[in-house]
Amino acid sequence: MKTVPAEELHDHIGEELGVSDWVEIDQDRIDAFADVTLDHQFIHVDPQAAQATPLGSTVAHGFLTLSLLSYLREDMFFVPENTVMTLNYGLDRLRFIEPVPVGSRVRARSRLIAVTEKESGRWLIKEETTVEIEGSDRPALIAEPLTMFMTSS
Repeated sequence: MKTVPAEELHDHIGEELGVSDWVEIDQDRIDAFADVTLDHQFIHVDPQAAQATPLGSTVAHGFLTLSLLSYLREDMFFVPENTVMTLNYGLDRLRFIEPVPVGSRVRARSRLIAVTEKESGRWLIKEETTVEIEGSDRPALIAEPLTMFMTSS
């Protein structure tokens, strides 16, 4: 995380914010997500049935991969000086590109694409974030997360 004067945020548009560490997507994580979301579709939770599909194994829920963005991106921000609170503001765009097979590792790569001062002390940051699958030419997803930074000045 890099703290910068708010008026300098625009100077960083187009810059890469960082690349996260790899996170393994194992069956326990997939099963836990299925339990929390009540989404027990066989392609996620039944290894034997999933093996008979063209995918050949269980795969992570797309929303499981998406939900990891908060963790994967936690250190990848240009943060305005005097930030007192940060809020998830949603997404402008999201595409699930490739399923994430069980046992895969994923990581995020982000770059700053827009900065908007919404009102005094509120800065809306838009990134383009790609979640990569280790060993795959195609990403799991590409998203444009929005984050609101609230500053004391």
